[in-house]
Amino acid sequence: MFMDPISDLMSKLNNANKARLSTVKIQTSNLTTAILNILKNEGYIASYAVKNAGKTKKQITIIHLKYKNQIPAINGLRQISKPGLRIYTSAEDMPKVLNGLGIAIVTTSHGVMTGKQARKANLGGEVIAYVW
Repeated sequence: MFMDPISDLMSKLNNANKARLSTVKIQTSNLTTAILNILKNEGYIASYAVKNAGKTKKQITIIHLKYKNQIPAINGLRQISKPGLRIYTSAEDMPKVLNGLGIAIVTTSHGVMTGKQARKANLGGEVIAYVW
């Protein structure tokens, strides 16, 4: 059975934060790499690295989580758009997470970006997740 890569990423990050793990391994896809790039640029994770998984052609991504005084940088994650119900928004109606304290991750025609970047570029798209 195939699992949604976004929900897999969100649940693994959430569980790792609760368990105070330093690293997490996930299966690599272009969408998860773009989401991790946004999380790294916004300061929610320390780093990530894409590596080959041995003799197979599959690649795995190793995520290094960020903590400050044993408190995780990611306080919450919420997947908005799901395979059974896609949520789209325009640039004018772009959501603000916790009145600007969090970020909305959005896929647009120009790639994956934060809600603030999409609003600035006047682009709408599919709201993937909220991170705070």
